[in-house]
Amino acid sequence: MKGKATKNPIFAFTTWIRRQPPKMKAFLATISGMAALLFLRMVVEDHNNLFVAAEAVHALGTFVLIYKLTKEKACAGLSLKSQELTAIFLAVRLYCSFVMEYDIHTLLDTATLGTTLWIIYMIRFKLRSTYMHDKDNLGIHYVVIPCAVLSLFIHPTTSHLLFNRICWAFCVYLEAISVLPQLRLMQNIQIIEPFTAHYVFALGVARFFSCAHWIIQVFDTRGLSLTALGYGLWPCFVLLSEIVQTSILADFCYYYVKNILGGQLVVRFPSGVV
Repeated sequence: MKGKATKNPIFAFTTWIRRQPPKMKAFLATISGMAALLFLRMVVEDHNNLFVAAEAVHALGTFVLIYKLTKEKACAGLSLKSQELTAIFLAVRLYCSFVMEYDIHTLLDTATLGTTLWIIYMIRFKLRSTYMHDKDNLGIHYVVIPCAVLSLFIHPTTSHLLFNRICWAFCVYLEAISVLPQLRLMQNIQIIEPFTAHYVFALGVARFFSCAHWIIQVFDTRGLSLTALGYGLWPCFVLLSEIVQTSILADFCYYYVKNILGGQLVVRFPSGVV
């Protein structure tokens, strides 16, 4: 078996990647990201469809999560805190959508918030005995407070009410790091069962599509698309938030692909990644 494993090109490639120094890994990741962006720019005619793709993949991941909870009757491996953070930024974003710009995304956020609240209810009450409370140990205040403080100083420079602009900035920042408790939990348990892994991978893909949309838009308009969001630091922080979301999930997506292509049903997530 060991001889076959060494002949497996996927195994050989991932082994070679692991042996590279951090700077080489960062270089390879950058090249891979640029290649993916170039591919999407060439293939997708209307780059706004990347936003739709991001929301569709996110929704697919949520349905996978719902399937896990209803079929397995267990929530082991899921972070309640990440779900609560998701509900918070969705609720704030919905408020902003109603008072600032009501569109199709408002309806999509309403549906996503509804399913997220259902997941929270299941974890808190129906499946509480299987919830890994001791492993889900990243305090929400470590995520919420920095986002709230940052939104007070850096927010949109539009004509809307100041409170609404601060709320919008808060939900953008919170969304960027809302997955941190989930990643911390997975780091603590290190072995993630398939449904949870599929869900987090879907989040990673969705974030990449959303980030790709902004980067391609900035490139095609030579930066003019950023001015549509306002002036000052806010446009840059919107783009930075998208990049942060993608970067946070990049490591997990790497281990997910590595394990799945290697024929493993569970994903092994080493400690020290988050």
